[in-house]
Amino acid sequence: MTAPSAADTRLWEVAATVVDPEIPVLTIEDLGILRDVRGDDDGGAVITITPTYSGCPAMETITADLKEAFRKEGLGEPDVELVLSPAWTTDWMTEEGRAKLEEYGIAPPTGKAAAGPVAVGMAVKCPQCHSLNTREMSRFGSTSCKALYVCQDCREPFDYFKVL
Repeated sequence: MTAPSAADTRLWEVAATVVDPEIPVLTIEDLGILRDVRGDDDGGAVITITPTYSGCPAMETITADLKEAFRKEGLGEPDVELVLSPAWTTDWMTEEGRAKLEEYGIAPPTGKAAAGPVAVGMAVKCPQCHSLNTREMSRFGSTSCKALYVCQDCREPFDYFKVL
C-alpha cells in the first residue's frame, strides 16, 4: 500500500471534520463510515462513505455537509460515493469515537461483530453509573442502530449503540 500524498492527507483531514447529524459529538471518521478520500485527475476530490445501515437517512445530510466543508476550504465540490459493500460494522469505530459515545451518554458497542448469527446474552454497562445491572427495554432506540436500555441501579434509561 502506498502512503497517501500530502494533498490526499489534507483532503482526508477536511472530510474527517464532518460530524454525524444524529450524534453530533462523533465525526464520520470516529464512526468509521469515512472509507476513502482521494484527489482525482481534474484536481477535485472523491470521498467514499459507507452508511451504518442500508437506508440510513443521515447519509443525505452527511453528503451535503462534506460538500460544504470542502467548499469552505476552497477545495471545490467533491464527488461523494456511497458504498454498501462491505457492509459497515461497529468494528470500524475508533476507540476515540467509543469514548465520545460514552461521554455523551450512549453506551458504546462492546465486542466484535460476528461473521454469522451468534445468540449471546450480554451485559451493557450504564454510561451514567457504570453498572452492569442493565436490561434492554426496546431493541430499537432513538435510531435503528441503537437499542434502548435502562439501568437497574441508577434507573436511568440510555441508548446502546448496537454491535453490527
